[in-house]
Amino acid sequence: MDGEILATGRETGQELARRLNGWHATAIVVGTIIGSGIFLVPAEMMQAVGSARMVYAVWIVGGVLSFFGALTYAELGSMKPQAGGEYVFIRDAYGNAGGFLYAWTWFIIAKPASIASVTTGIVRVLGTFAGLDWLSKSAFHVGLSVTWGQVVAIALTVAISALNYTGVQRAGNFQLAFTLLKVAMVLAIVSLCFGYGRGSWHNFAGEVTSAKGGAAGFMAALVAALWAYDGWNDLNMVAGEVKRPEKTIPLALIAGVAVVGVLYMLTNAAVQYVLPASAVAGSQHAASDAMRVAVGAGGAALVAAGMAVSMLVTLNGTVMSGARVPYAVARDGYLFPALAEVSVKYRTPANAIVVQCALAAGLLMVSGKFRELFSLAIFAEWLFYMVAASTVFVFRKRAPEAARPYKVWGYPVVPAVFVGASAVLLYFSFMDNLRLSLGGVVVMLAGVPVYAYFKRRKRILEG
Repeated sequence: MDGEILATGRETGQELARRLNGWHATAIVVGTIIGSGIFLVPAEMMQAVGSARMVYAVWIVGGVLSFFGALTYAELGSMKPQAGGEYVFIRDAYGNAGGFLYAWTWFIIAKPASIASVTTGIVRVLGTFAGLDWLSKSAFHVGLSVTWGQVVAIALTVAISALNYTGVQRAGNFQLAFTLLKVAMVLAIVSLCFGYGRGSWHNFAGEVTSAKGGAAGFMAALVAALWAYDGWNDLNMVAGEVKRPEKTIPLALIAGVAVVGVLYMLTNAAVQYVLPASAVAGSQHAASDAMRVAVGAGGAALVAAGMAVSMLVTLNGTVMSGARVPYAVARDGYLFPALAEVSVKYRTPANAIVVQCALAAGLLMVSGKFRELFSLAIFAEWLFYMVAASTVFVFRKRAPEAARPYKVWGYPVVPAVFVGASAVLLYFSFMDNLRLSLGGVVVMLAGVPVYAYFKRRKRILEG
């Protein structure tokens, strides 16, 4: 371990090690963002706005808003490159109570639900392959029926958690290798679609008369697009393990979101080149249908494989980032000390990874429904995106002379636009899934007495 850079600069066996380079960091951004969304949401977006051109406009607006978020987080991450990311921003800006409620919600709801929704999505994709229809069949009963698909989803959760347990560099290498594979598959799909001899640029002028349309339709499509762009914030959570974070984090965030934006535009254009607007709107899997038209059944299988690989990489990034939040909170004394323990051998927050895995597995046991798991996560996520991004204004006012290796371009307009957009998305996601969103609020508020307990416990221990 001689010469290894540690997260706190101390060579003890109890610190996280800075083992992630710029390529790893960029792969975390790109690999975590590109999941199943780009393959699944074009139909939903077309049904919402009713115009091929407007779908493309929504992708651009979603990309710009995500880029604004990345620029804002780039300043925050370069200023406070510590494990926990948003928890550190909210804690330092709004106090320990605000930071804890973020971490509590993220640890108990958002990350386990995100992990569970990704693994459930992978199983859904696998179920489309011939010979894997048994995934939907019941495996056993333990008071409730558990399908083989749920068993496989839990196994994937355990496997990726084990990978992350055995070293952040090993997980980073996995992220980099499979992100490159993912990008190659996306580019192959784009190339094959544009190589279709009967494709037409006239499709970009197509319209769907039955679409929702108007401002409501645009916002519905934007919610779908922003879901597809979701995940760029995960890099900040592992900031304590990134080499030269003051430079690496801004570059990886900006470059990563830009790369994703380009790939999304290309994929959307490729689908629209092959399929007319009405076909996109009526398709459950627009990218698969476009590839089936362009190159046959093998093309649809390539899209399915691309979706599975994409979600697997997203899963790795989600597991990697999520465990750093409870680790950071426990180090501050507001969760059980065991969650702050670092593996002497692997230099990872081992216990936090295990507990996170158990919570996700528990969700998978009680719910195999992709939509419910996604809805459970999305409200909490965007609430704290908004709160965390707003801290840039607090730090600019409170500590104007503090070191900022990167300053957000377009301040204060860029972060203000992102905060405002987050608030709008939060409203639409809340109203669209009222029951689950209210459940998320209840769990969030349940963190108040938990915080009070650990605050009192910390005061007693400190004398």
